[in-house]
Amino acid sequence: MTGLGVAAAVTAEAAPAPEEGDRQYWLRTLQRVAGPVLQNLAAGTLKRNMPVECVTGDPADRRKYTHLEAIGRLLAGIAPWLEAELPAGTERDLQTRYRTLAREAVRQGTDPKSPDFLNFREGSQPVVDCGFLAQAVLRAPQQLWEALDESTRRNLAEALESSRVITPGFNNWLLFSATVEAALAQMGRPSDAMRVDYAVREHQQWYVGDGVYGDGPQFHWDYYNSFVIQPMLVDVLRTTAAHTNRWARLVPDVMARAKRYAAIQERLIAPDGSYPAVGRSIAYRCGAFQVLAQAALLGALPAPLTGPRVRSALTAVMRRTLDAPGTFDREGWLTIGLCGHQPHLGEPYISTGSLYLCSVAMLPLGLKPSDVFWSGAAEDWTSRRLWRGEDAPADHAI
Repeated sequence: MTGLGVAAAVTAEAAPAPEEGDRQYWLRTLQRVAGPVLQNLAAGTLKRNMPVECVTGDPADRRKYTHLEAIGRLLAGIAPWLEAELPAGTERDLQTRYRTLAREAVRQGTDPKSPDFLNFREGSQPVVDCGFLAQAVLRAPQQLWEALDESTRRNLAEALESSRVITPGFNNWLLFSATVEAALAQMGRPSDAMRVDYAVREHQQWYVGDGVYGDGPQFHWDYYNSFVIQPMLVDVLRTTAAHTNRWARLVPDVMARAKRYAAIQERLIAPDGSYPAVGRSIAYRCGAFQVLAQAALLGALPAPLTGPRVRSALTAVMRRTLDAPGTFDREGWLTIGLCGHQPHLGEPYISTGSLYLCSVAMLPLGLKPSDVFWSGAAEDWTSRRLWRGEDAPADHAI
């Protein structure tokens, strides 16, 4: 099937189905979010067709970075689904088409001769989205590395390596460099263990307690523990364990903190699926719940959380943040906002490509449909139970 044929088929399948279940809703939402990015980059038309909305910053400046943001962040979220082994049927057919689109998008984005060759090294921002792209490779090593043709594998590795010229900030940015090195090690390329060691050890120093890290030496009231810090610590340490035992002793504490933060996140989801709109980058929408989604994907939900309870909670958050009128423009691209189009919620570094970090809420699509996360009967989440007067055990710090 040609690239245009794939795009047409994907778009056609994005319509809502009668009596739609949660997984069907998630898959329809995945198509709605991912379709424009993957279809255009696979066709070499992303730079031509993707708008660059940036209200409080400089659109010309953000245009240098926004396209890598879009593909890196999107793939970081949908990678587990691309990697999953699914039973024969409609969903696997859809997955097959998206795998093709994703690999072609990576080919176009890393080919220096492509009209959509992406910026991996100029300015400081590319280290961030090289990190997200690398995280996608960690989450889908077969589909986003092994299944690439030899030329694309070489181009992708060289693109990630080229980001080494960028010095990351002394904050969560250290983890982007570490994730790049973890991905290069997984690819069989020379990697810089010092960048991983520095990021991991600094974050141990920045741990402030009860499952929460500071963003650098200072603590911030925002969702960066979920956007970046905890998911990348978990993915880097899980991946590097195959190559070295240097950080093995840190894994139990890192996982325990992630599980505690997942428990906190579940309690932040209000009965109507809303949550506190605090801190910067709130326009990443449901991506704020990546730690909770990752814990479900890894089978690491802390008691008393269950897969069906978390599925119901995340579905409610997606509906609040992605179904609000104005969330997508007329061409299907995400707009800046939390609940609809709220452009002044975007900081100067926020542009259209930035918004695709919402996809990381979809990590549990990497679980098979037969997994209890999907097959179990829906359950109300904690705040719904408490605010209707139901009794429950008290919450405790670790």
